[in-house]
This record gives sequence, structure tokens and C-alpha cells, in this order.
Amino acid sequence: MNKPQLPSNPSDPAGLAAQLERMQAAQRHAPRTLKQRRDDLKRLGNAVRQWRDRIIEACNADFGRRSPHETLIADVMTVLDEVDYAHRHVGSWMRTRRRRVNTSFLPARAELRPMPLGVVGVVSPWNYPINLALIPLANALAAGNHVMLKPSESSPNCSRLLAEMLAEVFPGEQVCVIEGGPEIGAAFCSLPFDHLLFTGSTAIGRKVAAAAAPNLTPITLELGGKSPALIAPDYPLEKAVERIVAGKCLNSGQTCVAPDYVLVHRDRRDDFVKAWKASVARRYPTLRDNPDVTGIISNREAARLNGLIDDARMRGLDIIQHLPDGNVDEAGYEGLYLVPPTLILEPEDEAAVMQAEIFGPVLPVQSYENIEEAIAYIQHRDRPLAFYPFDRNSRRLERTLDAVIAGSVCVNDTLIQFGQHDLPIGGVGASGMGHYHGQYGFDTFSKLMPIVRQPRLNAMSVFDPPYGKLATWLANLLSR
Repeated sequence: MNKPQLPSNPSDPAGLAAQLERMQAAQRHAPRTLKQRRDDLKRLGNAVRQWRDRIIEACNADFGRRSPHETLIADVMTVLDEVDYAHRHVGSWMRTRRRRVNTSFLPARAELRPMPLGVVGVVSPWNYPINLALIPLANALAAGNHVMLKPSESSPNCSRLLAEMLAEVFPGEQVCVIEGGPEIGAAFCSLPFDHLLFTGSTAIGRKVAAAAAPNLTPITLELGGKSPALIAPDYPLEKAVERIVAGKCLNSGQTCVAPDYVLVHRDRRDDFVKAWKASVARRYPTLRDNPDVTGIISNREAARLNGLIDDARMRGLDIIQHLPDGNVDEAGYEGLYLVPPTLILEPEDEAAVMQAEIFGPVLPVQSYENIEEAIAYIQHRDRPLAFYPFDRNSRRLERTLDAVIAGSVCVNDTLIQFGQHDLPIGGVGASGMGHYHGQYGFDTFSKLMPIVRQPRLNAMSVFDPPYGKLATWLANLLSR
């Protein structure tokens, strides 16, 4: 008796397991050839191009206002670059990779064969709702997998768009978008996927890891953390500030690899503040009616950010805010929530702004006396997702890079390491585990299956009992 067809997008926890089983069966029975994988990627790229204007509209609706330039740069261009890159290179990624055999096992041959894992689960966040959903999807499709995607309920317009767009491109047994709130998300992460990728906060990442553990589901966690920018004492300050402002204010700071705090030499702190104010004012002469200023995703997030500022104010810390239009209404207007670019000077470790990732346009500034003190400050905290050293002294810079371990590093700029095809993106420790992008994403969603080929004539029979003199002589020779 045939099983009834399931809906391609089940919206209740009970239907998720059955949907996964259906997709796993489809993946096993129809492994994707190189031609099919390239076609999958081509159709995905074409869909993003065709839906470009609707992507801009959906992002704008979810954020209350989203700069169309930021959507095009961060959520469209980056996806198309990744998809096109995978389309060009997936053939070479799929090839069997020759490996050496230990001398004592010659003339055997060894190789690694990339194999698709099966069905990959992807949980994507709201801050870059298209980018952080479709780049993992492209990596997983290039590796020959089928994919269940759970976008964030905090960006419902983009989640609906993804469901509609991908349903036009792929059959439901190959790519399935699951919409829903926290209950659906928890059930999704508890499914026995062949791999699960989660992008989001460290706190939720711990829950995802716990949910995946009973099934021994392999996971990639793309989390966040407090990513520092360290300005060397003699680096041109205005140049550093320009790049830090660009990285901090893109998407109103709602970026996992945004600078989370700045370390600047004590003698230059006031100059940093002055340069920051000038750079922000030049970029954003107004906030309230400025189409280049992206809104905070929700009233809850705006209230959380304002709570960090209120805590700093209660502690008597110096706060510098960019308020060209006067105070910004925390409750929002016409569905738009804004938090102004804000500096908080010299917060102690106990301050709320130093306790967790900020994820908004609020930037703590810490002074240091010497570069060793600044490095020690970073080392005594969780390993960050990104590190931004600004330094032209190559010897000092190399010492700094040797001392600080981070998920990624960008020297004398911010954010641009995220868009490099030949560099992996991923955290370390509290900022995540595993990585993806380009071939690293292909390998993450593949099993690199080791194969040893034993020829008809080989020496291994010498080591079968009962051991004779030849076996004794060879064992002694090879163990010296």
C-alpha cells in the first residue's frame, strides 16, 4: 500500500519527522549527478535574480525599513557570488582525491571520495535572512544533499518569500522550507538530520546542540560573541574609524561579525571619539527619515539595546549618541524602531554592554596603555567570531595574530572576510564550531569517505599466522 503524499511544508511538529523520512528516501534513491547539481545551483541563482525586487520589499517590511543598498550588497550579491562560484567549481570538488599510502602498505592505493550526507537541516537567523539561508543551501546542494530549511520567525516576510521562491525552484522532497515559531524550531532541531547547521546566538546555540545530541546529529554552529577591534598606537586613526563605523553601522549593527568593542590607546581615545562623531554624521545626516538607515528588527530588540545604554547611564559612564533628529522614539513609529549609533566609554566588565554580544549600533570603547595589555584583555575573554587589528607594523601585527585566536581575522578593515570564497566562515569555542562557504561548505556537507584499494599482488599475506621467519624479519625491519 502506497504512503499518502505529505505536504511539502509541514507546519506542525508531528509532520516534521515524516517529511524528513520522505526526503531521506528521495535522496537515497536519486543521488545527484554533477549535471543535476550544476542545474540546481543555476536555478537557485536565477530565482534570486528574478525575485530580487521582492527580496528588497520583504527585507524592508521585516525591518520596518531596510536600506535597499544593504539588502542588495549583503543579501543578494553575496548569495549570487557564492552560487556562481559553487557552480563553477563543484566539478573539481566532487572529484576523488588521491592520498598517499604508508610505504609498508604499497602497492595499495588510497583516495577520498566526497559523498553526500543525505538530508541537511539549516536554521537561519533574521539579521541577513536571505544570505544566511541561501548560502548554506547552495553549499549543501553542491554537495548533493537535500535540505530542510527553517528560517527565523522574526523575519516572517522573508521566511514566506523563501518558502514561495524555493517551492517554485525545487520539488518538496529536495528542498523544503519549514515556517513557524519556537515550538517548530525546537522540534526541527530534534530531528535526526544527517547534518544540522544553526546560525544565531550563543545561548540558543547551546540549546540546539543539546537538542541534536540524542540523535548524535553532526552540527555546525555559527554563533556570535564579542568581536574586538584593536587599533595600534600609531595606526592612522581616521582610517581605522572609517572602517569600524562601516562595519558597525551596516544593517544597524545587526551583524554577527560586526565589531563589538574597540581597544584604542589611552592618549588617542578622545581623538577616536571625535573621528567617530564626524564619520557617523557624514554617513547619516539624519536618522528618522533616512532610507540608508536600517531599522532594528523589533521593539523587543530595540528595548534590549536601549537597556544596555540605560545600564551604562546608571553606572555614570560617558555616552555619546548621534541624534541629529533629537531623541528617537523607542516604541517606534509606522513600524520602525531605531537606536542611534552610540559610544559607551570605558565600561567595566560588569556593565551589561560587556556581558554579551551587542548586535546593534552600540559600541564600547576601552583604553589601553600598551599593546600587550590590549592583547591580554582579548585573551581573557571567550574566543571571538571575528578580530579586527589595525596595524601597519608587520612585526607587531604578527605577534598579535599569534596571540589571538578568533573565528576569522580581517586586518585594517572590517567584515570583508565574510565574503571570501576560499576562506571558511566559522567560530571557535563560544563563537561556534565548524565552518562553511565555498569548498569548505561543500566538505562540511559531505562525507569524505576514505577508500583503500588493495591490488591482487601484495605483501600483507606475509603477516597471516602462523608467523614465519619472513614475517619476523619484516616486522623487525618496519618497526625500527
